[in-house]
Amino acid sequence: MRKIGIMLDSRKDMEADRYIRMAAELGFNTVFSGVKAPEVMDERAELLSKVGMTYDTLHAPFGHINDIWFAGEAGETMYTELTDCVDACVRSDAPIAVVHLSSGNQAPPPTDIGRGRFIDLVEYAAGKGIKIAFENQRKLGNLAWAFEEFADAENVGFCWDCGHEACFTHGRQYMPLFGDRLICTHIHDNNGVYNEDLHRLPFDGKTDYDRVARQIRESGYKGSLSLEVMGYKDYYENISGEEFLTRAAAAAKRLREMVDGE
Repeated sequence: MRKIGIMLDSRKDMEADRYIRMAAELGFNTVFSGVKAPEVMDERAELLSKVGMTYDTLHAPFGHINDIWFAGEAGETMYTELTDCVDACVRSDAPIAVVHLSSGNQAPPPTDIGRGRFIDLVEYAAGKGIKIAFENQRKLGNLAWAFEEFADAENVGFCWDCGHEACFTHGRQYMPLFGDRLICTHIHDNNGVYNEDLHRLPFDGKTDYDRVARQIRESGYKGSLSLEVMGYKDYYENISGEEFLTRAAAAAKRLREMVDGE
């Protein structure tokens, strides 16, 4: 049966050990998170191991990702943050680092220096046995460049964020373009309102999950269905962490049944 996953920090009112144990009890198999301090990553990896769960991915830092395209110290710092994420993947036994190529509506177009850094990143990750998954944001051109540049790179794939597709690029579908490169998912819902990236549970917004399920199924992707949900904002603020996780598991299992017919 296909694995289901959830963002490890989707609640702020549950300690990591309680969150992980309950997620496992509810049927989640994998988690993902951003990069934390090494001692925190080690503690979480140990907790996951105790309940038979694993990291599906780690999300690379992206706070100043646009700097990657420009010469200078800020760009070099951003590149180091990405390689540090690769190292964290190795440390935590996470096979994939999810990477943004740009951020915002004023994101720069690809430049030679940025191309060089991403080429170096992919080579660095390959040497560590880690895959790089480029995630859709607002700019199609950057993704198109990446999948052309790394057409033959076995450790490069696509992270489909169906929530970003709905609220950042309404009317544009990424799976028909890059679905054959799909290696991980960020699944969440919103109302399709531009820039309202709500990170709701699937089926709590207006995303067409019949289409989402069909496109995942048709891609041939067999990996985890991973929820990038934020249960500490929007209308989840008034329910308990336990109730939120229970609802999250039900939504993930419903989507899995739609994708796989199980």
